[in-house]
Amino acid sequence: MFTSEPNSVSRTMADQNGSSIANGNGPAPAEKAAYDPAFTDRVIAATGPHANPRLAQIMPSLLRHLHDFAREVDLTVGEWMAGVQMINEAGQMSNDARNETQLLCDILGLESLVDEITSKQLRLKTTSSLETNPTSSAILGPFYRYDAPILPNGSSIVSSLESPDYQKASTHLYGRVLDQHGQPVKGAIVDIWHTAPNGMYEQQDADQPDMDLRGRFRTDDEGRYSLYCLKPVPYPVPNDGPGGKLLKLLDRHPYRPAHLHFIISADGYRPITTQLFDREGKYLEDDSVFAVKEDLIVEYKPTESDPKARWTLEYDFVLCSA
Repeated sequence: MFTSEPNSVSRTMADQNGSSIANGNGPAPAEKAAYDPAFTDRVIAATGPHANPRLAQIMPSLLRHLHDFAREVDLTVGEWMAGVQMINEAGQMSNDARNETQLLCDILGLESLVDEITSKQLRLKTTSSLETNPTSSAILGPFYRYDAPILPNGSSIVSSLESPDYQKASTHLYGRVLDQHGQPVKGAIVDIWHTAPNGMYEQQDADQPDMDLRGRFRTDDEGRYSLYCLKPVPYPVPNDGPGGKLLKLLDRHPYRPAHLHFIISADGYRPITTQLFDREGKYLEDDSVFAVKEDLIVEYKPTESDPKARWTLEYDFVLCSA
């Protein structure tokens, strides 16, 4: 994607100045402006003695990095206001069905980074070699909806299989929820959601019924869950808002690899937010939100023995104690 060849502008500058620079007589680099070195310290010191303890802990670091960034790039008023406007637009565009500000965080890799930090902290709690690591987490994404319907095991989250695209993607997903010792977790909730074959979540698509392709399933006494869903497809993140504008400005594609979203929860255990990625899908190496993890890549198997499915996927989730 990137090349070491200079662009036309830099080539022209090199042609004009090359000989003098080569002889050491070229123009000196522009001198950086001198900024008040005590300014950031004064801003940090303004925090009062009764501030929220966590904010008092983290704000000095945030302020130092933020101010150092502005000084390092000589941030202009126009550039700062463009950033403010982008955040404003993201907030105005966000609602119960879509979180544009979260999408911006995804595009910048921030949510995946926070997820990595959280995941590694959980794995540090695996203190015994006899314990299995919990299932890796992955980002929530901006299209989660609370209160998806609770459905019986063996039922489908697909409202209709009339479309050929739906029929050829029909999937039987099943497995278990286990603890770190391999014991079944009874009554765990498997919360799943994914896009339709057109790459859209139901709240993006007026043709999909409310809560289509979403559901919650409760594991049985053996920790087992079973449901019917669709084999996912790659899709672009929304490009009609600030997130899409940012991707275009950065010359980046908007696509996510095919994946299913999950939240697995149970009393006495830490919930896990995660995704499962199709091994045969595109964009595993360049997910637009940097969420792919190797141990979350799965393989769908074709089936002819189930009249309700063209594919099967078996996956066991592992929870760690709270």
